[in-house]
Amino acid sequence: MTQSKPDLSSEELLYLRPTQYIDSDSREIHAFANAALAGMDPAATKTEIAIRLFDAVRDRVRYDPYSFALDAPSYRASIIADMDAAFCVPKAILLTACLRAAGIPAAVGFADVKNHLNTPKLADLMETDLFIYHGYVQLWLGGQTFKVTPAFNTELCQKFGVKPLGFDGHHDSLFHDFDENGRRHMEYVNDRGIFVDPPIDEFLRAFRETYPKLEKFNEDRIAGLGKVSDAFTDESPKAPA
Repeated sequence: MTQSKPDLSSEELLYLRPTQYIDSDSREIHAFANAALAGMDPAATKTEIAIRLFDAVRDRVRYDPYSFALDAPSYRASIIADMDAAFCVPKAILLTACLRAAGIPAAVGFADVKNHLNTPKLADLMETDLFIYHGYVQLWLGGQTFKVTPAFNTELCQKFGVKPLGFDGHHDSLFHDFDENGRRHMEYVNDRGIFVDPPIDEFLRAFRETYPKLEKFNEDRIAGLGKVSDAFTDESPKAPA
């Protein structure tokens, strides 16, 4: 994969370089991105490439909020590229790396969101409806910035009655306001900003402090299974309050 850097600002160039966790120069990221872009016209625009990469990360890595790692090295994009399932933070890291590998400036962003249609099991483990450090991506195309989240794969959205998020290259694709029945779904309550490299140590500390019950559940899952389960796909969202 070749990179081109015509007419990029100093800010955009900053968000093109590989970092500790956004290791966009790694073999694994180039393999993932090349597979996603296979068959595209060699003259495809950056916008068309960004859309294809968004779709690939959204649907090739299944969303599972139980499949989180408790060690910092697991949040490197090159590790995430080989995962079958992940939650929003690793998927945002992976898309950021793929975009940078394709010569498209991108940053990892974090926000705190409320999910009004959480599943009963996950709500019990979280002990709150607030998701801290929800991961999204900011990318630069043609002098404009867009915010997108590739977290929720199409199959899962269809199961939960939520229209899948798609990126059209002209508008943000950041969250589901409502489900297909008009019920309130996701609400952003605090934007933590964008980063050249994600603050994983800070994220893990906050995660452990906020979700001790979920952390213990995940430790037991890893000890008992040694792999990601498909449990979340069998759950249904709770009725709105």
